[in-house]
Amino acid sequence: MRLSARVDYALRAAAELAAAGEGPTTVGELAEEQKMPPKYLENILLQMRRAGLVRGQRGPEGGYVLARPPAEISLADVIRAVDGPLANVQGKRPEHVSYHGPAESLQQVWIALRASERAILEEVTLESVATGALPERVRELAADPAAWD
Repeated sequence: MRLSARVDYALRAAAELAAAGEGPTTVGELAEEQKMPPKYLENILLQMRRAGLVRGQRGPEGGYVLARPPAEISLADVIRAVDGPLANVQGKRPEHVSYHGPAESLQQVWIALRASERAILEEVTLESVATGALPERVRELAADPAAWD
């Protein structure tokens, strides 16, 4: 699995907003805390706003806040907002690709891979990331030494 810098920044900023609570956080504060370029982050937050994940507040006390409670926003929601579908093959959804001959079963592999990604990314919420209270299944998978190789 490859995550773009855009996705990485979006997830880190969203975790910061989840930890911040209800008060707005500026782009500058988010960028400084997570060592990200502010201009790039601003574009990412605009995409997240269009997807309904964050709200912008103007004024001297302005900044960004999550649009829903962090327990209701999954990592998959954030990834889809800034990068589109979780899994694609040459820009197509796995169910829309087809192969022939010995490669025919690859489509099932891509669909299974997407299902596996969903099982983790839809279960993990911004709240669980921000608090470190990851689901047991995630902790078990990450505890396997082979996962780190």
